[in-house]
Amino acid sequence: MSHDVDAPAGVPGSVVVVGGGVAGFAVVRELRRRGFAGGIALVDPQGVPYDRPPLSKEFLTGDADAHRLLLAPPAWFAEHGVELVEDEAVRVVPGGVHPDGGPAPHRVETASGRVLDADAVVLATGGRPRALDVAGADHPDLITLRTRADAETLRDRLTFGTEVAVVGGGFTGAEVAAAARRSLAAVTLVTGTDAPARAAVGPALAARLHRMHAEHGVAVEVGRAAWIEHRDADGGAALPAAHRLHLHDGRTVDADVVVLAGGTVPDTALAEDAGLEVADGVLTDAMGRTTVPGILAVGDAARARESAWAPSRHWEPALRSGAAAAAALLGEQADAPGAPWFWSDRYDAHVEAVGDMTVPAGGRIVDREVRGVVVASFALAADGTLRGAASIDDPMTVKAARRIIDRGIVVDAAALADPAVPVKSLARG
Repeated sequence: MSHDVDAPAGVPGSVVVVGGGVAGFAVVRELRRRGFAGGIALVDPQGVPYDRPPLSKEFLTGDADAHRLLLAPPAWFAEHGVELVEDEAVRVVPGGVHPDGGPAPHRVETASGRVLDADAVVLATGGRPRALDVAGADHPDLITLRTRADAETLRDRLTFGTEVAVVGGGFTGAEVAAAARRSLAAVTLVTGTDAPARAAVGPALAARLHRMHAEHGVAVEVGRAAWIEHRDADGGAALPAAHRLHLHDGRTVDADVVVLAGGTVPDTALAEDAGLEVADGVLTDAMGRTTVPGILAVGDAARARESAWAPSRHWEPALRSGAAAAAALLGEQADAPGAPWFWSDRYDAHVEAVGDMTVPAGGRIVDREVRGVVVASFALAADGTLRGAASIDDPMTVKAARRIIDRGIVVDAAALADPAVPVKSLARG
């Protein structure tokens, strides 16, 4: 890819974005929105960028088809001069000094042998599934949910009476279990704790969310997998189903379908190979710039060094990081990201959270109850400022809490706990 325009000093003439999730797409869209006229290529083996969160929810249940997943119609890319490279990036070579004394471009090499040169490269490689490190977990029939193809495979197998085991009780695992029950499959959820969402929403809401599984007919086994046996293994194991999960305490779970939902880790392989600084993600500044000039990282693959928040690897923070990186490439400022926010859906319940729900030193958790049921929880710092908030089926509370957090307003714990006090009224300070 060549330099397509004479760009202002400090602005790249061409950009290659590696990864077509929401962060990578946000870079491309924001560059064009801000008037960037240079060349843009987006490299991803999945082709046209599409949304990932519905893969464990609406897409599995049939409420969203492949077309509805698209972040933009295919024509958008042609209309905005964005080249889609349907290929896998296998190597990023940082630029240096050209023999003629000028700057040498960065280089992205793909699996098919194509080489893309550009003044700037943005790594939006996302996360890769966290491996389940037990014998039998590498069997090809087991499903990890990362791509649309993975979701299509699982959706086709979710039929009436199919025995499904979901290993991992986090948000993705819970969403898959809920979608499988809607398909009338028999579902067992294997989780290492009886409150998997505690760090994200606080103990009371985590307990309420976890109870929903049993209320909707999901069998819950609290424990850890020790190994997985397969009926087609050498020796012809005589199993009643295709797979048998053996837990550490001797319990077993038989299943026709096994979904591994143990979460993700940042995909930093390209960055490490390129010599970028990596620690639980590619290390960046607030605008996505890495230790190598002209190479940026965004989304789930990145981690800002001086952020006030722990890494939040969810949809909206990824979107905002992509937009910030586009601004950085153009030498412009981006909107302050504010406290990270995310959502999840299970069994027709809508969950939202913002900020950080871990209890800060000297702080406390405040729960808001309606008729004896906790509907929202808040993490208060010792000085009375709000650090986090979460709710079930009450998004306006979280929206108001986000304003309170971003403005550093001191709030009264009793008012937070009182369902008669609108949280938005506390945002006035």
